[in-house]
Amino acid sequence: MGVRVSTMSNTEQHGERLQKVLSRAGVASRRQVEAFLLAGRIAVNGEVVTELGRRVNPAVDVVALDGRVLQLDVDRRYVMVNKPAKMVTSMSDEKGRRDLSEFVEDIGERLFPVGRLDYDTTGLLLLTNDGDAAQVLAHPSFGVEKTYVATVKGTVTSKTLQEMKSGVELDDGPIAVDHAVVIGEPREGKSIVEITLHSGRNRIVRRLCEHVGHPVITLQRRRFGPFHLGGLKQGAWRDFTPEERHQLATLVELAKTQSEEGHRGR
Repeated sequence: MGVRVSTMSNTEQHGERLQKVLSRAGVASRRQVEAFLLAGRIAVNGEVVTELGRRVNPAVDVVALDGRVLQLDVDRRYVMVNKPAKMVTSMSDEKGRRDLSEFVEDIGERLFPVGRLDYDTTGLLLLTNDGDAAQVLAHPSFGVEKTYVATVKGTVTSKTLQEMKSGVELDDGPIAVDHAVVIGEPREGKSIVEITLHSGRNRIVRRLCEHVGHPVITLQRRRFGPFHLGGLKQGAWRDFTPEERHQLATLVELAKTQSEEGHRGR
C-alpha cells in the first residue's frame, strides 16, 4: 500500500508539534525529527508528512517512521517482569500466596498482567495499562508466539520432537508446537527442551510434555512475541525500552489492520 503526501488541514493545526511528541517519546531529538520530516521518512495516518509545523494528537494519530509505527502515548506503561516460582499471576490471592502486588510499590502504579504464568512457572511476564496491546498479545486469534525452556524427565528423542510438531490430542483438543529443539545433551535422566507455540491454553506446555512421556521439572518462558527476557534477573522488572514500545505499537496496528480486513472480507 502506498502513502500520500499530506497537506495540513485546519484540524491538523491543533495538537502538539510532531517534533515535540517524537522527542518526548524517545524516538529522536527535535532536530533529528525535522531531518526525518524533510526527508519524507515520517507518515501520519498513512500520509507522508514534510511540514515542520505539523501537529498531532498522540492518543489518536498513527505516526510511522520508515514504515514502523511509533508508540507516542507516554501515559501507557509497559513493564517486563521475570516472574519467580511460587507466585500467582494476579494482584491478590485469597490463599495468601505471593502475588504481583509486591511489584506495585516499585513500579509506582497498578498495572495488569498480559495473560498468565502458572504458579510454578518462571520467566517473562508483561504488565501494562494498555488494553488494546494486552488484547493483541494475549488473545489466541492473533497467534502471538511464546517460547519456553523446559527441563523434563527422560531423554527426548527426535521422534518425540516430531510428535510435538505434528500435533497431539489433549483433553481440550489438539495442540501442535511451532518449534521444538533439545538444548545440549541429556544429563542425569533429564533433557532441556526449547518449545515455541502460539497457544495460550492453561498449562499447555506442561500438559503437552506429560502427554508425550516427559513430565516437566522446571519451566521458564523466555520470549513473548518480539520481547525477550534477556538477562533480567528472576524477581526483577524493567520498563520497555523505546524500541520495544515501538515494536509493540507496530504489532498492535498490524493486528488492527488485519482484523478490519477480515471483517470487510466477510
